[in-house]
Amino acid sequence: MISDEIRRLHELHQAGALTLDEFERAKAKVLAGAPAGERINLDKDGGPTGNGGGVRPRPGVSNFGALRRSRADRWLGGVCGGLAGTLGMDAWVWRLVFAVFTILTSGFGALVYLLLWIFVPEE
Repeated sequence: MISDEIRRLHELHQAGALTLDEFERAKAKVLAGAPAGERINLDKDGGPTGNGGGVRPRPGVSNFGALRRSRADRWLGGVCGGLAGTLGMDAWVWRLVFAVFTILTSGFGALVYLLLWIFVPEE
């Protein structure tokens, strides 16, 4: 159904898997009733495929909107575990970054950690 395809495209755009331009082009194809071979099909893991390959989320900043505090990999609030899962670095690296940042900036790293703990939702 067309409304389901557009809704799924919107979800992919909100998750950062599609840029605004990609979303608009895919939506236009769906609304124009493009033949099934040209339409963007959705595979089982939610990524768009077709037209010669899938679109994958860009690493780093584009995934930041998907940041959630970890329930499994946590020492205090799960912020470092969540950053590790979202941005692809190990949690110990993030813990080291926050510790060094806290020591070198007279506690500003701890403030940043605390704000992330408060404002980032838990998974």
